[in-house]
Amino acid sequence: MESKSFFEPRENETIGDVAYRRIKSDIIRGYLKPGEKLKIDALKERYAVGVSTVREILTRLWVEQLIHAEGQRGFEVAGVSQAGLRDVAALRLLLETQALRQSIAAGDLRWEADVVRAHYMLSTVEEKIIEGDLSMVNAWVQQDWEFHHATISACASPAIMAAHSSAFDRFIRYHMLVLEFRGRPAAVDHSELRDLVVARKADAAVKLLTNHIQSGLDLVLSTGRIPL
Repeated sequence: MESKSFFEPRENETIGDVAYRRIKSDIIRGYLKPGEKLKIDALKERYAVGVSTVREILTRLWVEQLIHAEGQRGFEVAGVSQAGLRDVAALRLLLETQALRQSIAAGDLRWEADVVRAHYMLSTVEEKIIEGDLSMVNAWVQQDWEFHHATISACASPAIMAAHSSAFDRFIRYHMLVLEFRGRPAAVDHSELRDLVVARKADAAVKLLTNHIQSGLDLVLSTGRIPL
């Protein structure tokens, strides 16, 4: 899987690429619900692609663990559970902290500028949400990804970056399903993480990131909306 988020527009996309991103987005944003059956004919009509393209997309999403194959019964959107959330949070933490340490060690001035720019975009959206503009939630998902991706973008391991992208998508899916965000505390975390990353304070940055991910996990669990 590419390390870039599916939300980001791409150049020279095929119709299949666009449909893949749309279906994946609809799963992560909760428009396609956990456990929902994915019928090929319905997907073909909804996303305006051919049967063979739908099958290819479903295979990709199965590899990314966003859907399940039900034997002869076809595919369905992957379910969610508290154990599943804890598992994907642990995976995200493992990958992101490793990539963060590598990026802090290897990143150049352009990387620092990318981190600062991504944080500015994120903080602008966060302030609007804190003020009560919930229409910015989808933009927040994009900018949250952009910022965290920027902090680790100097990592020299494509395998880690690809695995992190997949884990991040699955982690943020839980946030979208409960539509709960931490507000000001999360915004403060992001500001402090920006400063620690630019200052090349790897241990402190990893500690903050660890607490940040754990706080997000705790928030989602506290809603009581994720089944055991």
